[in-house]
Amino acid sequence: MLDRLVPKRSVTCRRRPSDPWFDQECREAKRRVRRLERISSRTSRVATVPVATAAAAAWTAERRAYRDLLQRKREAFWQTKIDAERSAPRRMWQSIDALMGRGHVPLSTSVDARQLHRFFDDKVAGVRASTADAPLPSFTTATPGCMLSTFQTLDIEDVATAIHKLPDKQCTSDPIPMCLLKDNADLLAPFITELCNRSLSSGVFPTPFKSAFITPLLKKSDMDPADCKSYRPISNLSVLSKTVEHLVARQLVDHLNLWKLMPDLQSAYRAHHSTETAVLRVFSDILGTLDRGDFAVLTLLDLSAAFDTVDHETLLQRLETSYRIRSTVLSWFASYLHDRQQFVHCRSSTSIQSYILYGVPQGSVLGLILFLLYTVDLIKLVKVRDRRPHLYADDTQLYGFCSPDRALALEE
Repeated sequence: MLDRLVPKRSVTCRRRPSDPWFDQECREAKRRVRRLERISSRTSRVATVPVATAAAAAWTAERRAYRDLLQRKREAFWQTKIDAERSAPRRMWQSIDALMGRGHVPLSTSVDARQLHRFFDDKVAGVRASTADAPLPSFTTATPGCMLSTFQTLDIEDVATAIHKLPDKQCTSDPIPMCLLKDNADLLAPFITELCNRSLSSGVFPTPFKSAFITPLLKKSDMDPADCKSYRPISNLSVLSKTVEHLVARQLVDHLNLWKLMPDLQSAYRAHHSTETAVLRVFSDILGTLDRGDFAVLTLLDLSAAFDTVDHETLLQRLETSYRIRSTVLSWFASYLHDRQQFVHCRSSTSIQSYILYGVPQGSVLGLILFLLYTVDLIKLVKVRDRRPHLYADDTQLYGFCSPDRALALEE
């Protein structure tokens, strides 16, 4: 009879985790508030008016003290955390996002992989069509004597170190989990080293490494997740592909630093260059101008689909002419750029695979450095017009100064 009237069922009790600043002092204060609340509730029914009023006043005072304690604990926790992470900007911004309640927004069910893939392709085609009548690019000649024509041979220790430095994350295209690869890096390093050296000496990037699936990422958490325009494409590449890219990027950056070919006013994807250096440079220049009593004008530019519209032939010509990358190294970069394939994966839907005719993969290692080299002459173009530029990836800050009597000239 009990089984029929009151059937047995399983219930899952989920305990909400406490806030990180909620310590033992907060728990004791909360117990006092609950105890005074019960006392006030009982006395309001059976006690005289003065006694009930005193109990309610005690409960109200303790509740206010409890709220003040939570506020102090919360402020102290976040202040201590941000102060401790000032030397690690990535972790600090993650903490700020958590403090502000900014998180990843799930993909909308109203968009699927085929729609996003079509939108990404149409956007690139539209940008290139709008600039089809632009003048042909010009190329600055590299410093006489500099040249990078062959890669250095890698040893097993180089590859093992590169594997251990990879982040602890993976994608579905990886044959084995990242933790397993790192645990067996010493055993697998000789085989991966042989693969990398054959690729670098032959000037051919392995074809299986050219395939990537695109994960749509919402640009900002407050944007409409049902609109394809709110997403940017992020390439998910295999861990072995990124290992080869890391090793090549190190030799490329060494060549650029040796001959001082890196753009001096570009603050992205470089050691000792960050958003802080970009902000400090622009802010310092403008503040100094205002202190002298002059006028300043700042224009902010954001290139649309900048990484996805890079022309491969122009990029290769720039590598050869402006950075003196020749022979096997140039062939390797041509192989890296050409015949790449991608498809969009969104929840349970997957688009068809297509070839990439333009652009460098967002989410790759080399793509970021190649983009900086591709856009370096933008700095010289701005300087010719007597303006000052500062770049951070595809964001460009243009600013100029003048005396008050020449304000109209500055607007031009």
